[in-house]
Amino acid sequence: MVSLIVYWITFTAMKNINVFCLSIFLSLITGWAFSQHDAPLRPLLRTVDMNMGEILQVELHDGSTAEVELVEVETSFDTVFDAVREVKVTVKVNGREQVILSGNYHLPVTVGAVQIDCPVTQDYMKRASADWWALEKDVRLRLWPAGSPLIWPGSLVYPVNQKWMASFTQFSNEPVVGGPRNDGKIYYHAGLDFGGAEDMVEVFAATDGLVVSVRGDVLDGEPDNPIKPRYDVVYLRDARGWYYRYSHFDSIDPDLQVGQKVLAGQKLGMLGKEGGSGGWTHLHFEAHSKQPSGKWGTEEGYAFLWQAYLRQFDPKVLAVARPHKVIHVGEETILSAANSWTKNGVKRYDWTLSDGTSKTGKVIERVYDQPGTYSEIVKVSDGEGNYDYDFAVVKVFEKANNGEEGIPDIHATYYPTKDIKAGDKVFFQVRTRWETEGYDVWDFEDGSETVRVKSNIETDNHSKVGYAVMSHRFDKPGDYLVKVNRTVKGITSTAHLYVNVEPSDK
Repeated sequence: MVSLIVYWITFTAMKNINVFCLSIFLSLITGWAFSQHDAPLRPLLRTVDMNMGEILQVELHDGSTAEVELVEVETSFDTVFDAVREVKVTVKVNGREQVILSGNYHLPVTVGAVQIDCPVTQDYMKRASADWWALEKDVRLRLWPAGSPLIWPGSLVYPVNQKWMASFTQFSNEPVVGGPRNDGKIYYHAGLDFGGAEDMVEVFAATDGLVVSVRGDVLDGEPDNPIKPRYDVVYLRDARGWYYRYSHFDSIDPDLQVGQKVLAGQKLGMLGKEGGSGGWTHLHFEAHSKQPSGKWGTEEGYAFLWQAYLRQFDPKVLAVARPHKVIHVGEETILSAANSWTKNGVKRYDWTLSDGTSKTGKVIERVYDQPGTYSEIVKVSDGEGNYDYDFAVVKVFEKANNGEEGIPDIHATYYPTKDIKAGDKVFFQVRTRWETEGYDVWDFEDGSETVRVKSNIETDNHSKVGYAVMSHRFDKPGDYLVKVNRTVKGITSTAHLYVNVEPSDK
């Protein structure tokens, strides 16, 4: 928020002062911004942890009160790994009953003059590889007054220099795609993983904040905190008292030091796959706050970044066909674009499926007769000609091995993802992790010949030749649903990227 105030004051001042005075003015304003940096900023949400049947009176940030009752929790598991895939939570808010879904790309819903969401439930704790949330009751709920922003407008910005859902993601409560660990525990993801092109995508500070840890160093005297320092990690603390973890940098800005104050939108470094990345290039972004249990826990950030993205880029449509699915051959699964958003109301959901068929509808059913990783295309349109694409990722296993025979994990990225003009060079990266057999085959869907590349030449997670990198130019403007796949032992894994190309300025 401070940074936006600075921009507004600076813009206004430029109309009224001459160039000679501008540098002095900017220096004074910047100093003022940093002096305001530590002013407390009270969060707009109210968080409560509840047990079944419990009723609470919750005072919201505008002084109003909401009566909340936890009525029922219904949990669904996949048949492959027995991992939690969906939790339906029935609540009663001010006398009105509503079913809400926990985490997994779901935004708050409005019921009884209150906005409410459910970041996590105890169902995720039973086989979790770690306790990220500090939840000690059955369910965590967050509440705002109806119509309220979810986070102070301007106090948070989108942390990666790419468009919404540009590559594969793993968000809160989504079981990490590889399946259970050797000890049988499941990594239900906490925080937000944004896939992106290695050493090409800039990572920005999402908030004004104080650098409290960088490259393994921690600020002297930092009080009780959730910091877990590492060479590839930056932590910022903001005026809410929240801590933000940024992980897996390929490189961190060399001038960034503990004790330094940064503004929202300031570059922190370049996205990479260092640390505990699992070998795929992404930013792990996670906020930590004090939870009702009194302990530090993850503060679910999807809704906050959604609000920030709308404010910064004013999109008309955002398609969301996530989280990914895990099923057996012959098992019916549901593909959903229900988490998509449009500014002016959804008109259509058009699916283009890997078996050559097409379907329409917010939710569709699909059965697969061969194992592999599938990427199903959905186009979400409003009534005014605006649209966006996303891809539903489905991993299909043979029943005989019950997920023990691995399916190749493929990850594709590109850069830039915005403002591409016809004739521009676009860089594409792909990695089929842990596989050395075969080639990754690109189809750019523009009439050009397919291109074969070899990824994972070195299988070490941090190898600089893990991803195969190439470039391509699109001669004509249009929408290109670029596809890349790899076949290993007769099993094919496919990934899609949506590339929008605008007319050339030349």
